[in-house]
Amino acid sequence: MTDWWEPPFHGTEAEQLIGALDRQRATFRFKADGLDAAGLASQPIASSSLSLGGLLKHLAAVEATYAFWKAFGENPGEPWASADWEGDPGWDFRSAADDSPAELYARYDDTVARARARVAEAIATAGLDQPVQVTGPDGAPANLRRLIGDLLEEYGRHTGHADLLREAIDGVTGEDPTPGWTPTTPAPGGDA
Repeated sequence: MTDWWEPPFHGTEAEQLIGALDRQRATFRFKADGLDAAGLASQPIASSSLSLGGLLKHLAAVEATYAFWKAFGENPGEPWASADWEGDPGWDFRSAADDSPAELYARYDDTVARARARVAEAIATAGLDQPVQVTGPDGAPANLRRLIGDLLEEYGRHTGHADLLREAIDGVTGEDPTPGWTPTTPAPGGDA
């Protein structure tokens, strides 16, 4: 039996692209899994202010803005819609320290589920070539394939960050989630 994050070995272009994205999502979530507030807020690399909690909130923001606003011009929902991105561009990273582990994990997991469903619906309806709201330098709209590629790039960058942060926090290493792994989400008010 193949784990849920493993991309198909024989799939369509859309299945391979979404499978690669889901693998990145799972690997990132695995790297951030099971930490208490101190672990999520820890900034163990002296030259960086990154934390796993900040990355959880940032990637939830990226999922919401890419899958809703950038792709289809739809409201990404709160807290993203009312955030002052121009006045405080690092708000998602910085404000994560104010959120409980339960909030950070639930927000990330819920946003990924909503984004996954919205993109799957769009692919089923009009495929990867459909135009999205984001435009290129020439003013022409990008297609959904390009936006998913950008999302993969964002995950590649931050999954690498998460790998280093997690190893510095408690020594956890590894390329993929362990076989049979499922994300843990603490109860509201719980630490981990």
